[in-house]
Amino acid sequence: MSWSWTLYRYLAAQFIAGVATVYGIFLVLAFSADIVDLLNRTAGRGINTATVIGMAVLQLPDLGLKMLPFAILGGGVFCFIRLARSQELVASRAAGISAWDFLTPAIATAVLIGVLTVTVATPVASRMFAEFAGLEARHIKGQASQLAVSENGVWLRQGDQSEQSVIHAISAADQGERLEDVVVFRYRGDAYIGRIDASSAQLREHYWDINDAWVSGADGIARRQANVRLPTTLTPSQIQESFIAPTALSFWELPDFIRAAQSAGFSAVRYRLYFYTLCTLPALFAAMVFMAASFSLRPAREGGMAKAILLSVAAGFAVYFFERLTETLGRSGAVPVLLAATAPAIASILIGMTLVFSREDG
Repeated sequence: MSWSWTLYRYLAAQFIAGVATVYGIFLVLAFSADIVDLLNRTAGRGINTATVIGMAVLQLPDLGLKMLPFAILGGGVFCFIRLARSQELVASRAAGISAWDFLTPAIATAVLIGVLTVTVATPVASRMFAEFAGLEARHIKGQASQLAVSENGVWLRQGDQSEQSVIHAISAADQGERLEDVVVFRYRGDAYIGRIDASSAQLREHYWDINDAWVSGADGIARRQANVRLPTTLTPSQIQESFIAPTALSFWELPDFIRAAQSAGFSAVRYRLYFYTLCTLPALFAAMVFMAASFSLRPAREGGMAKAILLSVAAGFAVYFFERLTETLGRSGAVPVLLAATAPAIASILIGMTLVFSREDG
């Protein structure tokens, strides 16, 4: 039969309302839990409550992106159960509309939400999360070091209350433990006190071992030294932790960052994994719709709303566990990064379609 665009818009609106309701509940719970967590982590550090609330606000979009697939699942269950209990689903099926036609508006809406999330929401969320990460490093972790990678090489800042150093290297090896073509700019407070130019620097325990160095003071007069030991509190693990988190980069920034990191000698596996995961997000959202439909299109005959909710929660946990498993395998190199990123979406959509096929004759 010909598809009614009026019914299409109505079903899409009902799905959006269901997702918005569930997502709003998730955001309120996440924001409340995050404030409590941050208050516990900042206890005794002299950080005022307004700063803690501001940090929670900055982190909320990132948390929201992580919860969105499950909001799609929960919102779909809420929407379909409401339509089934109001007999609107029965009337639609009696009019000759198949289950696949009935699901088309929700699937199309979910895919559109996924595209907008990747292209529009991630730039906002990544910028806010980058601000949060800076505040967290300063107020909670007490980190004085930061690592940045650009097309011009590696930039690393380290220091304490008495002296700070900004280190630039053309390239790095061993995940940042060895730097090549190094320039170190040294400061005491805001005052410049000199620089070190060297061919290489190797991270040792509590110091950088800098070879073939030219050392100059604030006067700019350079003196040759075969070896210089620059004190540091950095460890190999801290260098990796100082690396910017993938979620602090938007979808549009990730390709350039991946190329820059690889050119600088760093592994970009987790950034590639995150980029591919974002690319498959619309498909994952569509899979959530299929799962929601398989659990809730006919709740009255198969155990009611309680069973539908229980099954959807179990499915959500299963998807989350599978995502974490494939992410771990991808980061370790056990499976290709592309497969690790796309496997959860592909598996979820195939399982969801199979469940709908098994329940509907549409």
